[in-house]
Amino acid sequence: MTWIGDNLGLIWQQLWEHIYLAIIPVILGLIISVPLGYVATRYSWLANPLVAFGGLLYSLPSIALFIVLPAILGTKVLSTINIIVALTIYTVSLLIRNVIDGLRSVPPDVRQSAIAVGYGALHRLVAVDLPIAVPVIFTGLRVVTVANISMVSVGAVIGIGGLGELFTLGFQKAFLTPVVVGVVLSLALALLADFVLVTLQRVLTPWARAAAPVAEVA
Repeated sequence: MTWIGDNLGLIWQQLWEHIYLAIIPVILGLIISVPLGYVATRYSWLANPLVAFGGLLYSLPSIALFIVLPAILGTKVLSTINIIVALTIYTVSLLIRNVIDGLRSVPPDVRQSAIAVGYGALHRLVAVDLPIAVPVIFTGLRVVTVANISMVSVGAVIGIGGLGELFTLGFQKAFLTPVVVGVVLSLALALLADFVLVTLQRVLTPWARAAAPVAEVA
């Protein structure tokens, strides 16, 4: 407890860095995955290659990717850009399947009705397809968010990694407290992020809450 009190500044700094490094790739990955998934549903022959390529990317070892990216991007080894780009790649590789499945889950008659009343492709995507696809997309979003929070710690191997640096500090000094603090905060952060996403999904799908009482009465 004495170490925690004496190092609150360091703990908060690493926690916020961890949040930044984990969440920014999720946002970027979602922004990239939605248009890719939309294109894959418009041109169905693209879906399987995209999903397979995503699986291949996700199979790449994270440590190797963190080390190789500076040479590819021309960045410094200690640049946070390496972590963000690597985790964005992992996010897209996992999320693309959910986006495709979510957009495919839109009933054809709903889509045809939207076209019949004059919805253009973009308007239909935003107002009809994506709202219906939200539950499937958010299932993948919850997985990648928790996975990113976990993988950020691996960045400590190259000197960047938020809470992972507490692990490194503890191991170097053979002192357990920083490791325990890092583990507890990582778990708490993952649980909080999952709770926020579940809450956001409920806000974005109010019809699901409205349908639940009806189903119970039936």
